[in-house]
Amino acid sequence: MAVTLADIKKLRDMTGAGMMDVKKALEEANGDFEVAKDLLRKRGQAIAAKRSDREASEGCVLAKAENGFGCIVGVKCETDFVAKNADFVAMVKKILDIAMANKPQDLAALKGLDAGNGLTVEALVTERSGVTGEKMELSDYAFLAAAKVDAYNHLGNKLSSLVAASAADADHDTVHGVNMQVASMSPIALDADHVAQEVKDRELSVAIDKTKQDEVNKAIENALRKAGLNPAHADSDDHIESNMAKGWLTAEQAQIARDIRANVPAEAEANLNMKKIEMIAQGRLGKFLKESTLLEQQYILSESKELVKDVLKKMNVEIVDFKRITLNQE
Repeated sequence: MAVTLADIKKLRDMTGAGMMDVKKALEEANGDFEVAKDLLRKRGQAIAAKRSDREASEGCVLAKAENGFGCIVGVKCETDFVAKNADFVAMVKKILDIAMANKPQDLAALKGLDAGNGLTVEALVTERSGVTGEKMELSDYAFLAAAKVDAYNHLGNKLSSLVAASAADADHDTVHGVNMQVASMSPIALDADHVAQEVKDRELSVAIDKTKQDEVNKAIENALRKAGLNPAHADSDDHIESNMAKGWLTAEQAQIARDIRANVPAEAEANLNMKKIEMIAQGRLGKFLKESTLLEQQYILSESKELVKDVLKKMNVEIVDFKRITLNQE
């Protein structure tokens, strides 16, 4: 049976598959549209299975918000070429619209929603994988429901964010500006009270270890200076050897430096002032929380370096939550 251009266009509109893939499927199906759709779907499943171990690090992330609900959808693929393809972006927009209409509560629920033409959302992605020949996965989904929700999509479709305000009449420019803050500065929580205790414990532990090492390093530097040596010439065994070869250290000085580096750390660790260590570490934790929480950050749109919380107070806006999804390496 001859396949007409009208048949190809019809099936392409139904499936979103490429022209040549549609033509081939129709020819194999002798013009039967249902059989051709199954062939395209199976081809997509086969390619998805074949490429399941490939890394999908590119993709498209999009957000949308209206009437107090907003969501972000992310679909990954293998190459930037496919990520920028109009049909691929259109598929992500379609999934985003499906999510907005149905308000699923998690990624699994989104994958199971009806995408039309007898496909679930997950099957739609698989079918597109068959068209492009690349691994694809619906990787990310987040949503917010509040009196006012704002959506922000960064140029390039690799980063999107949502911000929720407590009042529907909250100043749009302020809410959107804070949303840009979320996208740009990647806060981990609204404020210190919203940071998980395990995160605080981990950061404090890191701060304590770093402070201890700093104190040990100071003791080594002081010992080197006391011995009449430049700490920069003896900050590692490799540098000691290198600087001795350059004539900047004598063999005797090099040995003194090695002895100091070998013996001082244990003595310094044994005499650490843990009260001082704890105070410094707490200060470092406080700095981390200030830099990493939304309300305590400096507002990126403020020329006078106001904090986000002060801008919100001035504009009588309360931000209650935010979401952020990115495919960028950070």
